[in-house]
Amino acid sequence: MDLRKLKKLIDLVEESGIAELELTEGEEKVKISRQLMSQAAPITHYIQAPQQSVAQPQITMPSDPSALGAKSLSERIDGHAVNSPMVGTFYRSPSPDAKAFVEVGSKVNKGDTLCIIEAMKLLNEIEADATGTIKKILIENGQPVEYGETLFIIG
Repeated sequence: MDLRKLKKLIDLVEESGIAELELTEGEEKVKISRQLMSQAAPITHYIQAPQQSVAQPQITMPSDPSALGAKSLSERIDGHAVNSPMVGTFYRSPSPDAKAFVEVGSKVNKGDTLCIIEAMKLLNEIEADATGTIKKILIENGQPVEYGETLFIIG
């Protein structure tokens, strides 16, 4: 098969919109196929969240169940609870090498950023909804949080 005939077949495939053409002439066999852009798989880019290693806290339970007490966490710690508005990953600072937004004892005003919760690759700043002093930080950096879980106690 000569080059002119081959060129003509390629042009025919492009003009007609067909995806593939196979032609056999004696012992010669030609297969022309083209990739249609509309059928191509979409290109997806994934951004990985920063990985931080955090030591797991060890919890020891007393042998006597009455030693635990009957009071809930909010009753044992006086103050205003700041709860998570979403499910995600809790971060105390804007980046792994930056200092934390707040520490225990920090004075905060209503609207100050307390932490970041990453949900579905979006970073959401969580703001104080009360003015006071941070009495307790209940979640470790990099830990998952549930909707409604208490993050901070402000006194």
